Amino acid sequence: MYCDHSLLLITEQILEMFDHAYGSYMKYAYPADELMPLSCRGRVRGLEPNRGDIDDSLGNLLFTVCFILFFAQLLNRLEDFEEAVKKTVKDVRLDNDVVVSVFETNIRVLGGLLGAHVMADLLKQRGEKMQWYGDELLHMAKDLGYRLLPAFNTTSGLPYPRVNLRYGVVNPLSRTGTETDTCTACAGTMILEFAALSRLSGESVFEEHARKALDVLWEKRQRGSNLMGTVINIHNGDWVRRDSGVGAGIDSYYEYLMKAYILLGDNVYLERFNTHYSAIMKYISQPPLLLSVHMHNPTVNVRSWMDSLLAFFPGLQVLRGDLKPAIETHEMLYQVTKQHKFLPEAFTTEFRVHWGQHPLRPEFAESTYFLYKATGDPYYLKVGQSIVEKLNTHTRVPCGFAAVQDVRTGAHEDRMDSFFLAEMFKYLYLLFSEKSHLPFDIDDYIFTTEAHLLPVSLSTSQPACEVEDLFTYSCPSAQTLFPNNPSFAKTIRDSYKYLTGVGRAPHTSPVRYLLFYLNVKLLLVLMDVFRHSFYLFFLIFMHTPEEEEVVPHIVQLISPPFLGRTVLTAGPAKFGMDLTKQEHGVKGSIVKSVPYTACGHIENPIELQGHIALALRGDCMFAAKARRLQEAGAIGVIFIDQREDSSSAETPLFQMVGDGESTDDITVPLVFLFSREGAILTGALQEHQNVDVLLLPKERHSAWPRRALQSDWYWRAMWNLRPKERCQRWCTHPPALHTLKQTTRNPAVWIGKAPRAPLETGLNLVSRPID
Repeated sequence: MYCDHSLLLITEQILEMFDHAYGSYMKYAYPADELMPLSCRGRVRGLEPNRGDIDDSLGNLLFTVCFILFFAQLLNRLEDFEEAVKKTVKDVRLDNDVVVSVFETNIRVLGGLLGAHVMADLLKQRGEKMQWYGDELLHMAKDLGYRLLPAFNTTSGLPYPRVNLRYGVVNPLSRTGTETDTCTACAGTMILEFAALSRLSGESVFEEHARKALDVLWEKRQRGSNLMGTVINIHNGDWVRRDSGVGAGIDSYYEYLMKAYILLGDNVYLERFNTHYSAIMKYISQPPLLLSVHMHNPTVNVRSWMDSLLAFFPGLQVLRGDLKPAIETHEMLYQVTKQHKFLPEAFTTEFRVHWGQHPLRPEFAESTYFLYKATGDPYYLKVGQSIVEKLNTHTRVPCGFAAVQDVRTGAHEDRMDSFFLAEMFKYLYLLFSEKSHLPFDIDDYIFTTEAHLLPVSLSTSQPACEVEDLFTYSCPSAQTLFPNNPSFAKTIRDSYKYLTGVGRAPHTSPVRYLLFYLNVKLLLVLMDVFRHSFYLFFLIFMHTPEEEEVVPHIVQLISPPFLGRTVLTAGPAKFGMDLTKQEHGVKGSIVKSVPYTACGHIENPIELQGHIALALRGDCMFAAKARRLQEAGAIGVIFIDQREDSSSAETPLFQMVGDGESTDDITVPLVFLFSREGAILTGALQEHQNVDVLLLPKERHSAWPRRALQSDWYWRAMWNLRPKERCQRWCTHPPALHTLKQTTRNPAVWIGKAPRAPLETGLNLVSRPID
């Protein structure tokens, strides 16, 4: 049990951590949007290496200051809050010629300005502070809202994913407006902030546009399953990706339907949420797992892994009043954190790492907070304390807190996203704080997806609780909905106590533990019916799949002056050409895709024709990029990680996966380079313009040299060397005798005469140094 003193100590520890993070930002990064905690400097968009879609959330808008506005007031640090408001009013400029994510700018900046305005106005009304305040933050929020509105100028009403804060979308100077797709969450996570802006400012245009976008999404649901896809065409409303889950790309769409009902008092939102929720629990929820399915064929799982963003869902289930599955999924997530220290960005149904990054996401802490408030079970205080301890032990650095590049190695990444300050510390502080100690009644507010608070007094109606259908129409009251009995949650959790194998004898498989009882009963029936096939059934039902092996690939630079000496380790793909079945690999010249992310219309198909394309990771799925580049004529694709300073030496390789649809149409080879290896490749292209590479499995690289000497690639490369270098190369790596005879009967002729046109063998050049 946690006594008042121990709770106070943990709360003070959380405040010290917040002061360390925010103090580091103010000391090393202000007025940049975010802090780079390893470099001890601010991240200013355009001055740091481009990270693809991650940087679309940055607009030189002082995100971090906007985020701490409410938290300072929550801590009753009124002087700090007032100072932060003054800094925001003085230093934030919205008329920036910068392309930003509509979704991220809405939930981060607009939500932050609105939440801070509500708090500033509250303090002013109380007469405690802010007597000078004249709605400056609200005026800024309205200005920003009008700068986001041009994104909604589409035939469907679904917003463009990006907008230029100065020039809008269609202006020739906007550098955006060519996009055709957006994610479901991106289009469906506007209603809270836009409706609040309308009701606080008296201008209805914002709520009208956000509501229309939700109406379009609702009409586009799959009527048979009531499920949604994750990517939709903003012009015609066709689904681009039809996989349906509760994680990345769709998460906050469901969240905002439920919370729009709570904030605005409109039953339409609750009815839509309940319709979707029933479908989720029927098709996607496989307790304790939440697995994505095909929206048109929901009995088919589209992938065998889950992403960490779904960790918000137990908290949403608490608001819905469905406590049992919330406890089950949360316990599964907690067991994963016990195994890997943090939630990996994605993990398999066997609870192995699929993507190893952990950018300090707060969703697990969020669900922990809601479950504790619903159950009163001190177990969730224990979970929260483990989060605090792991953050301090594994992510704290001298200049803040650093994201984890890979949970398997513990290596850090030079980023501390603004949502870490906005959400993580807020939920942890509230978890360990008594409601009576807060400077206002938190039950009078609803959390946005970025943990900003908006007052439920904005509702135009207050529907009464429907007693006859408590879980469908319910006021979110923990005391009414949930048995405030710790043993209630414990009996549910105990079934998943050793889910990942942590704390259990190592030989017992997680899958066997989950399915043993069911499988034994099923086997007894099968033995009686299919006696002669017992052994086969035993293998099917009791075999635990081994961890999938990732076959390393390479990108080898084979044109002069590299001549095969530069070899870059690459990751493979689960789709496209299988390079392990290509005897000689695939070779070609590299050309950068335009746009570099390959997520829009390819603008340089002539240059790509017959070449290997370079494309930056991010903005859209690997499969979507591959299809566009293949259609443009590329014979292969090298994807380069957008995450700064990642490398194969520090981060385990992974296999790129498809988009949930059939990838049989993708036939070109695909490999993935981390950013350090990618920088070598792009640097070579920038310096030498024409760079030839060879793509092949790494295991074949060590065996190639003798075969390579039989290739006319060898002779062509030799001919491009100066005579002295040519002789050195000859002495170090003489060609095979029969190859020499095929090329010329007189070696002296080769020294002074160009070789024949090269054969298209795709073989490597010499990898050892000349000296």
